[in-house]
Amino acid sequence: MRDASAGETIKLKNELTGAVFTEHSLLRVAKREISEDAVRSVLADPVEIAEIRPGRIVVHGIVSAGAPGTYQLLRVFVDVDRVPVEIVTVYATSKLGKYTRLS
Repeated sequence: MRDASAGETIKLKNELTGAVFTEHSLLRVAKREISEDAVRSVLADPVEIAEIRPGRIVVHGIVSAGAPGTYQLLRVFVDVDRVPVEIVTVYATSKLGKYTRLS
């Protein structure tokens, strides 16, 4: 996984605000009970962006897990090789250390 450079990150943040949900991603957020607003919030203010492969990135954000003081990592996979960029899938995990350098 390759980290995005500062310039790439700024450009990506601008593109991410206009990202559209694919049919698959809408099914995933519904099944996993993740709000579209939470996904949009992560895309607007990510804590980490990394390239998975050319044309696909993963955007990380921290969201409340419901109980006070508990948080989860929201992982948003986005195809950036199309216009508008597309949200491919989304899931939440408590394993921050496994997927980020934030632990």
